[in-house]
Amino acid sequence: MTVLVGHMSADGSTREIAERIAAGLRRAGLAAEARSLAEVTDADAYEAFVLGSAVHRQNWLPPAVDFLRGDLEVLRARPVWIFSVGMPDALRGPFRRMGPMEVPVIEKGLPAGLGYRDHRLFSGVVTADRLPRTGRIAFRLLGGRYGDYRDWGAIDAWTARIAAALHAAPHGPPTA
Repeated sequence: MTVLVGHMSADGSTREIAERIAAGLRRAGLAAEARSLAEVTDADAYEAFVLGSAVHRQNWLPPAVDFLRGDLEVLRARPVWIFSVGMPDALRGPFRRMGPMEVPVIEKGLPAGLGYRDHRLFSGVVTADRLPRTGRIAFRLLGGRYGDYRDWGAIDAWTARIAAALHAAPHGPPTA
């Protein structure tokens, strides 16, 4: 079973999550590799996909969406999981509770007809130097705190569920 853990990262956080997922899948006995979606030209070479992107303005980065559109027929015929990396855990109070509501908005920006078994929104790393001045002000007004908010335990648990699903029924179209 060959698995592409494809990613589109803005500042490296999404890439590091993808590398962690690929390593976990390899430990589970699967042939998995993490690659930037901008560099993947051979999607048909993979039997399953775990695809992720950084989220900006509640959307995947354009090269990631371009990959989905360009390889939609391949993706429709194989098991696919997707993940998004944003900053819901960096927010406080009522704004933090809004994080899960971002998932359906993100999904609306993905190509119609893309089937996937699960979609997770993970928090990434938020640093002041990555935001413009107005973005830093808005982030602080929303109660945001800078830092590394990646929940490696949740990422590892999700990876284990993907590995178990691939071992149980590795082939076939998406179930969701």
